Amino acid sequence: MRSETQPRKGAPVPPAGALADDHAFAAWAATVAGEALLELRGSGLEGTELKDAGDLASHELLMELLATHAPDDSVLSEEEHRGTRSLHSRLTSSRVWIIDPVDGTREFSEPPRDDWAVHVALWQDGELVAGAVAQPGLGQTFHTGEPPVVPVSTALQPRIAVSRTRPPAFIDTLAQELGALLVPMGSAGAKVVSVARGLTDAYVHAGGQFEWDSAAPVAVARSAGLHASRIDGSPLLYNQADVMLPDLVVCRPELADPILAFLASHPTD
Repeated sequence: MRSETQPRKGAPVPPAGALADDHAFAAWAATVAGEALLELRGSGLEGTELKDAGDLASHELLMELLATHAPDDSVLSEEEHRGTRSLHSRLTSSRVWIIDPVDGTREFSEPPRDDWAVHVALWQDGELVAGAVAQPGLGQTFHTGEPPVVPVSTALQPRIAVSRTRPPAFIDTLAQELGALLVPMGSAGAKVVSVARGLTDAYVHAGGQFEWDSAAPVAVARSAGLHASRIDGSPLLYNQADVMLPDLVVCRPELADPILAFLASHPTD
């Protein structure tokens, strides 16, 4: 990675070494976007206005940082993937940044909730090779350059992170099967990171997501030694022509077999 154009006056400047290290660059980009979102969150905007302003501001900032410091790379984001030109560019590129400017816009618009995030991931030649999930409300960025150390679980029963608004229909039965507690929260990134932080033990989702919802969190989870797959156990694939990636399981390795066995024998539609 190298900078080929000068950033505009007042634009964030990456720290020394970040331009030569994809992990550090992803972490820095996610962090500065998160800081901008925190500033916007305190501006007096509320509800839909805050959601829309946050999506736009973070998206434009991340796109500017990538255009300035990674001009030869392609980008997949919620705003950029629709055009045919963009599709051809990223499908023929060996390096594609997959970004989610605000993951958990509902939670972002509900101060003081901290279960929202900024995602920045790098896909290269078929694999996720770097990723960062900034949780500005916590003042932390979790990234592949310094993988989270998953603490030993001391919980008396497994804890499963689930969507606070769209939990899958089978999740109650899965919880009963495992003797698990359900922990509702927002943002796919926050839920995956909760497993890496030892706050939960698994995150199971079905029913609809896109690549940008999970790319950075999955990169971080894998770097921490967690299991990550589709709910049928197949690999999570990124930079596809169809960017829908509707389901996933992220969990402690020892829970992967029982969770996947349950999912294989129960309807998940």
